[in-house]
Amino acid sequence: MLSLSMLVTLFSFAGNASIIGQWYTTDKGAIVEIYQCGDKICGKIIWLKEPNKENGTPKTDENNPDNKKHNDPIIGLNMLKGFVANGNNKWEDGEIYDPKNGKTYACNMELDGEVLEVRGYVGISLFGRTEKWTRVNK
Repeated sequence: MLSLSMLVTLFSFAGNASIIGQWYTTDKGAIVEIYQCGDKICGKIIWLKEPNKENGTPKTDENNPDNKKHNDPIIGLNMLKGFVANGNNKWEDGEIYDPKNGKTYACNMELDGEVLEVRGYVGISLFGRTEKWTRVNK
């Protein structure tokens, strides 16, 4: 018998194509794996085009406002969290973390074919930036 949370999850994804999988960022500098985390959608960095600093050591989260996280590797970093499907190939109410500047933004995502539009913003969606991610074909 399905639990109530599983039923809610199943119904919340009705009408949505799947964004579960691996996505190249706009500049193809990283691959983000989007996955189910409980009844929400999350994502983590699984590949970097340039995984190391100039000194040859792996890139770390040195811009994180939490000093304790400065040595955490970028590969494996959870950067998307809390997204809920709305039934129209859109996922809302999530957050995206940008390791380049150490900031976290409100975020919505919309799937248009094989392109995932990822919009990070502060306050309202009007004041933000949209990136277009493409699915990694294996």
